[in-house]
Parts: sequence; structure tokens; C-alpha cells
Amino acid sequence: MIAIIDYDAGNLKSVEKALDFLGEDTVISRDRDEILSADRVILPGVGSFGDAMAKLKSYNLINTIYDVADRGIPFLGICLGLQLLFESSQESEGVTGLGMLKGNILRIPDTPGLKIPHIGWNSLNLINDGRLFKGIEENSYVYFVHSYYLKAEEQEIVKATAMYGTKIHASVEKGNVFACQFHPEKSGEIGLKILKNFVSL
Repeated sequence: MIAIIDYDAGNLKSVEKALDFLGEDTVISRDRDEILSADRVILPGVGSFGDAMAKLKSYNLINTIYDVADRGIPFLGICLGLQLLFESSQESEGVTGLGMLKGNILRIPDTPGLKIPHIGWNSLNLINDGRLFKGIEENSYVYFVHSYYLKAEEQEIVKATAMYGTKIHASVEKGNVFACQFHPEKSGEIGLKILKNFVSL
């Protein structure tokens, strides 16, 4: 069973639908015991960094997420779910992230000809042999929706990058913790393959 963490951050149903398409049993939950009994856990999300951290705190989910990581349960953050794993974001100054991974979330720089937020398809540069990208070809296209991007401190955890006015750390992996800035659940066959790789870990 795959638990999708519910903290009112949207995008839950599209993740659930993609996993249903793959034939996976899912539950959308904020119940600690239910989440910790799952085989895999996903933290999706759209919205603001500060609001999301406040919601995780109000639903007593922060320690649950730490426990998922400590127990070695494969964990996947998607979009805002990636950003929350890091230490801070320029979107919400003074708000501390989960700090499970080292790095910061920065605003995509203004660049002539590029719109912010970054909405649409972009190709990936695959590096460092990421397990989520097994069987995925270099320069495959995935779907992004974001105004802020990750700059990870530990280069070795970065498994995919994308260019949009700057180099975006588009996917990271460390131990049992995985994350994607893009939306695999909205990225067609490539995205489904990435999700399949996650559930097959």
C-alpha cells in the first residue's frame, strides 16, 4: 500500500489516479499509524512553502515524516513536497523547512522571454545514476509548475537537472528519500515509468 500524505496542499487526487492506473493500492491519509504502516509514502503538494509547513505542523505530520525516513520506508516528495524537504525557501522568509536534505529553495530568476511561474514541459539531464530514472532516456520531457527551484548543497544527491533561466535541481535521492520538482503524475508515459520505478524499489 502507498500512503499519500494529506495536508490540504492539493494535487492528491491526480497522484492517486496515476497510481491507480499502475494498479497500486493507495490511501490518502494524515493518520500517523496508517502512514507508518505503508510500504511507500508520497508527499505531493502545490501552494506556498510557509502555508504548507504550517499545515504539516497543525496536523502533527512533521514527526511522522521524520519517522518514515528513519524507518527506511521509500519516501517521495513531489513539487512543493520536494521543496519542503530542504532547509528554507525564499518564498517564505523565516520559515524553517523539514531540513531532511541540505539546500535552499530560490526564486527562478527573471529572464527575458521566460515566464514565471515555469509552467510546461522541459527536458531532463540525468546524472548520478538515479534509481527513479532506470530505463528513462536522457532528455526525456516532464511537466513542471513552479516559481521556485532547488539548489541542493550536496551535488551527489542530484539525479536530474533542467534548465529554465538557471540550472534547476529537478530530482534528488538520498537513501530512501526521493523527490521531484516536476509532476510525474502529469508527465505522461515517462512520468508513469518514474512512479513505477518508485513503487518497485
